[in-house]
Amino acid sequence: MPRARLPLLLCLLLSLVQAAAAGEARIALIIDDLGNDRAAGLRAVALPGPVTLAILPRTPHGARLARAAHERGKGVMLHLPLEALGGAPLGPGGIGLHMDRYQFLRTLREDLVSVPHARGVNNHMGSLLTRHPGAMAWLMRALRAYGLYFVDSRTTPATVAAQLAAEIGVPYRQRDVFLDHDPEPAAVAAEFERLIARARQQGSAVGIGHPHPVTLAYLERVLPQLRARGVELVPVTEILEPSTRPGPPELPWVAAGRPAD
Repeated sequence: MPRARLPLLLCLLLSLVQAAAAGEARIALIIDDLGNDRAAGLRAVALPGPVTLAILPRTPHGARLARAAHERGKGVMLHLPLEALGGAPLGPGGIGLHMDRYQFLRTLREDLVSVPHARGVNNHMGSLLTRHPGAMAWLMRALRAYGLYFVDSRTTPATVAAQLAAEIGVPYRQRDVFLDHDPEPAAVAAEFERLIARARQQGSAVGIGHPHPVTLAYLERVLPQLRARGVELVPVTEILEPSTRPGPPELPWVAAGRPAD
């Protein structure tokens, strides 16, 4: 083979390897805090691709947005308010450590009923409650009974959610990147690039954003460009850590079956 052709072939092989590696990068996007602002919620529903929408319970527009998202093939989650350090107000449907098991489970069930088509749960706040094994065991056992998954928003490094989900047998995943802690255009863009870098490193990554105008405008612009970059946007259900515990749960204190849509 002529030597002149070797650099060209090496470049071609390198580009193929890079393309294959890029094809392994999958990201899931969750938009939190939906339900109070109808216009922002509908804009989130209209985002390109299989974005997952996390809807707060018992909000004025939550049920309508959940149905609209489901009709467009989007994933729907209950964005469950859990008690935070510092005593931030929980809002409607919040769950706190002061609750007994009956109050805890009744509140969870009513929250699920208020968000039709929810197939999973992630935490809103929760920097206090997600570090308590007893409370998180109640939650995970209920989610297992209802056949739901859990995404830990990781509002505290002391969270035990992943550990309890794995022990009890709930499909789960942890958030990798918050897109808009700083809702400035340059900051959102930088965090989105960090999400892609994490996905290339791990194979997949989960990003959480909020219905800020800056965030929505950025996602409207960049999501259609992902495939050209070798990145696949997938529903969060495709990159969950699977449940490894077979058989039905033994939970006499949770009503059988999932709350009806």
